[in-house]
Amino acid sequence: MTLSYRQPGVVLSDRRFSVPLDHDDPTGERIEIFAREAVSASRGGADRPWLVYLTGGPGFGATRFNGAESWLARALQDYRVLLVDQRGTGSSTPANRQTLPLRGGPREQADYLAHFRADSIVRDCEAIRPEVTGGAPWTVLGQSFGGFCATHYLSLAPEGLSAALITGGLPTLDGHADDVYRAAYPRMERKTAAHYARYPQDVERARRIAAHLAEHDTVLEGGYKLTVPAFQSLGMLLGTGDGSHRLHYLLEDAFVPTPAGPALSDAFLENTRTALSYAGNPLFAVLHEAIYGQGGRPTAWSAERVRGEFPQFDPEKTLAGDAPLLFTGEAVQRWMFDSDPALRPLRETADLLAERTDWPRLYDTGRLAANEVPAAAAIYHDDLYVDTEHSLRTARAIRGLRTWVTDEFEHDGLRVSGPRVLDRLLALVRGEA
Repeated sequence: MTLSYRQPGVVLSDRRFSVPLDHDDPTGERIEIFAREAVSASRGGADRPWLVYLTGGPGFGATRFNGAESWLARALQDYRVLLVDQRGTGSSTPANRQTLPLRGGPREQADYLAHFRADSIVRDCEAIRPEVTGGAPWTVLGQSFGGFCATHYLSLAPEGLSAALITGGLPTLDGHADDVYRAAYPRMERKTAAHYARYPQDVERARRIAAHLAEHDTVLEGGYKLTVPAFQSLGMLLGTGDGSHRLHYLLEDAFVPTPAGPALSDAFLENTRTALSYAGNPLFAVLHEAIYGQGGRPTAWSAERVRGEFPQFDPEKTLAGDAPLLFTGEAVQRWMFDSDPALRPLRETADLLAERTDWPRLYDTGRLAANEVPAAAAIYHDDLYVDTEHSLRTARAIRGLRTWVTDEFEHDGLRVSGPRVLDRLLALVRGEA
């Protein structure tokens, strides 16, 4: 039974679909995919083509809108929209520290999660498309990791697509995770430098906080261990349009006076816990490097290994001298599975995924070179999360794909200026720009 209800400007319908856990074994175990259908309250949607939205991640459910806001309002002018909770996320069959023990031990959990990458997500879409559209192709809108999925869609099943729209999510087609992080750490350094240029007072504030953490064992509410590397990982904020400001406001009142001397304030500790915890999206951490796995090589905790090639990120060396502390972002490292209580039970599972060598190849370069699906991509200049040069190289490898390269937005351009971004992409695929 489909449940429908209204929000301002939109009629929503909750839909659930049964799909195979392993699409190569269609008679085996099945899991549930949740999707929310959205149509304009004033225009309806019965006569409109479908747009399926794949959000960023991995590990995040589809955006929960409050009515017809942001890019959804623009999309509903032309489409009926399906907001898909990718497998393991949102209201789909969950995968987290609480549910994964139902699979068995770490080995069984790792084998299960090996089916939660872009290849399986796209096959989920193809499994549900006939039920949703009656077999007609649809347009895919992929944000960030959703763009990785859209690129795989063009490789695997272009016949299912009438168009592909990608925002901040053109992946490297053949690069190893090591290549991704060798490109990422210099971007992290640039983003940190830009933050300190905007807020020079934060240089001393960050060093003071790091020095305090180096000398004091600090455990946040719920059991999160706040170490110096964990503090550095707040640089994840610097990839969004307002992230530098949010980081600044987090740092400015970090200390309060107490009878025992200056201490980190409860407000700072709580806001830091909220920013760092993976309790709400553990698959982001567990599968983050696996999304790059292909070519017979393990990812082997790539971000942590490659970080050693960039000694300027070493906090001990930084605090021993007078250099600014560098923040990190878009880098999941093994210590996180010790620090974060939401991840600790999954540490062995994550180790097994990091050792895995049998990941199937994700992108068919020959098929992409012969692409006939209208496609457009927004590439954000110096994007913290997705390397611009990798994206441009991939754009050149996909026949007919048109790009909009802009430095007006950070990675979250679709969130902060959705109608404009979507308008531009639609104009590109329609040959109007």
